[in-house]
Amino acid sequence: MYHLWNIIMKMYLFSPFLLVLVHTLLVSCSRTGTPGFTIAREDSLRYEGKTVELFRMTNRNGMTVKVTNYGASLTFVSAPDKEGVFAPVVLGLDSLRYYLGRQPKLGATVGRYANRIRNAELVLNDRVYYLDKNNKGHSIHGGVKGFHTRVFDTDTSYVVKDTAVIRFSYLSPDAEGGFPGNLNISLAYKLTHDNEVILDYRASTDKPTVVNLTNHSYFNLTGCKESVLNHYCMIDGDSITPVDAAGIPTGELMAVAGTEYDFRTLQALDGRIGELKKGYDTNYKLNKQPGTLALAAKIVEPESGRVLKAYTTEPGMQFYTPAANGLSERAWQAVIWAVLRILSRNATFSGFAS
Repeated sequence: MYHLWNIIMKMYLFSPFLLVLVHTLLVSCSRTGTPGFTIAREDSLRYEGKTVELFRMTNRNGMTVKVTNYGASLTFVSAPDKEGVFAPVVLGLDSLRYYLGRQPKLGATVGRYANRIRNAELVLNDRVYYLDKNNKGHSIHGGVKGFHTRVFDTDTSYVVKDTAVIRFSYLSPDAEGGFPGNLNISLAYKLTHDNEVILDYRASTDKPTVVNLTNHSYFNLTGCKESVLNHYCMIDGDSITPVDAAGIPTGELMAVAGTEYDFRTLQALDGRIGELKKGYDTNYKLNKQPGTLALAAKIVEPESGRVLKAYTTEPGMQFYTPAANGLSERAWQAVIWAVLRILSRNATFSGFAS
């Protein structure tokens, strides 16, 4: 057995009153009333012969996190503003059933391999594995049926000390999407009384393989009321990995100093996106020691006073803003809103400005 992956990602949300941390956590199937915590199953439905469930965790401060075993997705996080008023800070859909339709992987676990693999061909130990072609002849996000479409098992939910936990797991069989090896993955979502939300990923396999998991949440610290263009961003990375026209890394590193990719100090997104004439979809090489949990980025929204700090054990971080496809932020919002309303049976966002 190859124990090939154990990563932790943290996202802290600060206000003068409260601290919120987003990390990987374990989930539960039933209502738990351990002091100060509530863990409850809020909704469920049947899909492709399996039970899809939505869980809610609430701590003694009133902070709420919701997760579902469909795609092991984070569907809702509330965080306080400078007045102590809670509001959602990740984009989500109003009903569990809407996640089953076409939508931009809101809060989902993406894998086996997040991002693109050229020509959908993986060379490993002198053998070529032919992967699903689902992105203009390339493979992206694990293929046609990536982890974001899978119903995970809900392993357990419990409270230990000051932490509530819900844990999901999934066995990706050998050759799923073309990838070698049976891959066992586990994702734990956690909520603490310090308003920490934690994501903890673990993976093991019985063959040499590759794995590159991520969470696909879209954050908006205004309480999802306004554009993200008024956010300020800091990324602790001196270089990025340039990509070709297909969005695949060239293998080079490019220094960010003196470019529109330089976020080593807080910069306003509005101005930077104006310079770039589009949004960002960029991988940063982080300034950190391998395997250590360290600060990757900080986002500040001045009006609400909310601050998000993202920590990871991994060497890189993808920075994405909606205008990366060349549309303005408002135009992108309008397009996605319309598409989701059509494709998800008139779903509405809990998180987009109309």
